[in-house]
Amino acid sequence: MSKPPARKLKLTAVVVWLLAVGLWFGGHPGWLPSPLRSIFVSQSANQQLTNEVMGLIGKDYFLPESVKALENTATQQGLQAAVSSLNDPYSHYYPPSLYRSFENVLTPQVSGIGVDVGAETVDGGVAIEEVIQGSPAAKAGLRHGDIITAANGKKLGGLSVDASSKLISGAAGTTVRLAIKRDQRKLTVTIKRADVIVPVVSAKLLDYDGKRIGYLGLSIFAQDSAAELRSQVLTMSREGAQGLILDLRDNPGGFVTQAIGVASIFIKRGTIVTTRGRNVPTTVYTALGNAIATKIPMAVLVDRGTASSAEIVTGALKDHHRATVIGTNTYGKGVFQEIEQLSSGGALDITVGEYFTPNGENLGAGGVKEGKGIEPNIYVPDNPQDPGRKALDVAEQTLAKQIK
Repeated sequence: MSKPPARKLKLTAVVVWLLAVGLWFGGHPGWLPSPLRSIFVSQSANQQLTNEVMGLIGKDYFLPESVKALENTATQQGLQAAVSSLNDPYSHYYPPSLYRSFENVLTPQVSGIGVDVGAETVDGGVAIEEVIQGSPAAKAGLRHGDIITAANGKKLGGLSVDASSKLISGAAGTTVRLAIKRDQRKLTVTIKRADVIVPVVSAKLLDYDGKRIGYLGLSIFAQDSAAELRSQVLTMSREGAQGLILDLRDNPGGFVTQAIGVASIFIKRGTIVTTRGRNVPTTVYTALGNAIATKIPMAVLVDRGTASSAEIVTGALKDHHRATVIGTNTYGKGVFQEIEQLSSGGALDITVGEYFTPNGENLGAGGVKEGKGIEPNIYVPDNPQDPGRKALDVAEQTLAKQIK
């Protein structure tokens, strides 16, 4: 049985990729970092009372320059409160400073050496599952299968994976001395940590009972996600993959164009998703016609964190009977948003309609309420003691039976 591939890396900051003018199927609010999430939680305001208070301050306060600053603050908070009063967890007002900060971050990064380790400790340490290309670990020659047994003289034997990872990772510019076990050899390497760009797509060829299965992890539907995934599918094909696993667990969503592009890799023709709104025309998005993997056996891994565009792709693959969906019910988001940049430099992100799978199903529960999401073909609850492993095992077993 193959070892589990690297689970999708945590991309707390990657949501900034999605904040651009236009149509998108943004993820559920849980992916926002808590300091940012709190900005959008405001009490509803009584505009008449606000005007009354501001009028009195403007007329009577003894420092006129402070009044101007207060007016700007009140305006921003008033707009946030107004949008918040919609009781829509997906609609937000972004003040200029916050919107600019989002736009300035273009790539997701983590600080460390650039490796992903297994979910369990092994042989007195943690095993490297994936080395990010171009990372300090890659430049130091670390590879899949290496076991890190100590960091800066601290032995990892007996520590949890989380505790070990904290000793290995660290701020960019600092160094860490690692003891490595590789087969029967013992190595010591000193690595300077750095800000490592996290790939949106992770890929790996698995071997399951002699069957070659391509694993494809997609973290988010950002710009060029579909192109990156297409490239990896072609690579898996050249390497002889007989089946494919598309891992959409914990994928919060993103651009609808990227969702259509991803689904079109595997679906030759037909509807991918339909959108309907009060002030937007009903639009049927169909496959782009440039599919490259339409017959190879395929499984999709999903969980509660699979939302929005990830649900669109899952729904299309399931409704077209293109893949076996494995895991738990998805998030259940049935609406989409539109982001409009404002003259002030801020932006308004509001829900403008609902979307429907090829079979005509809306995944929400009416309005902006969460629905039951997509039910998997094979229900596999996650194991907190070994997250992600059980569903992957089932996916490998399922594909192995379908491979001729």
